[in-house]
Amino acid sequence: MSPDPETVLARVRDLALAMPEADERLSHGSPGFFITKGKFFAYFWHNHHSDGETIAIVKTSGRDEQAMLIESDPAFYYSPPYMGPSGWVAMRLDGEDVDWDRVGDRIAYSWELVAPRRLLEAGGR
Repeated sequence: MSPDPETVLARVRDLALAMPEADERLSHGSPGFFITKGKFFAYFWHNHHSDGETIAIVKTSGRDEQAMLIESDPAFYYSPPYMGPSGWVAMRLDGEDVDWDRVGDRIAYSWELVAPRRLLEAGGR
């Protein structure tokens, strides 16, 4: 668990809100990031239900991609409670050597999965 979740949240927030028409609101007590008038593409959880994790949760293209990510790096990726069965993947952000470029790429890809065609055709991210 991150000793300073606000610093980690600030980095996730910067990455998520850099996406076109991205906004933030609480979802079940935790920050969630969505496209204005659209769908959520990322969430931030810190010690959710006392699990001891500081994570960002993002969409994948489906269960196959989710499984591939988890298999490729199980220390970083895992299937989060509630959302995992729908293909979302959690990224552990409580280590000292978090690859923020990788986190940013996953957040951006998740945004692309829910972005309306008009945003994608306008150049996306």
